[in-house]
Amino acid sequence: MRFTVDRLDHLVLHCADVDITANWYQRVLGMDREEFGENDRTALKFGGQKINLRPVDASVRNWITSDRVVSGCADLCFITAVRPEDVIDHLRNCGIVPVQGPVPKTGALGPMTSVYCRDPDGNLIEIASYLAD
Repeated sequence: MRFTVDRLDHLVLHCADVDITANWYQRVLGMDREEFGENDRTALKFGGQKINLRPVDASVRNWITSDRVVSGCADLCFITAVRPEDVIDHLRNCGIVPVQGPVPKTGALGPMTSVYCRDPDGNLIEIASYLAD
């Protein structure tokens, strides 16, 4: 039987400190924190998706996870409906120095403009907009 994938439901980020990472995503990207399941699991919800936060010592807790558990190795792109200049202003108000941007990029739906920063674990966070100039 052949099948196709419809959408991404959730992804997992390994992090050094779940609370620090969760607070950053709440404060900077406006995500909602959710505690769920056994073993005190934490997720960040936004739109119809979520990010599960898994501590780098998760294998000690008998959680099934990837073969190489490392924090700070992800590159993630989030879409917003605000201008890149407003993203930069918000990041600076949060005490975050943008790494790059605004720069033109190509996303899943075509041309977009992106601003880059890093989360507390060093993951590269791209905040992009499909808004026309």
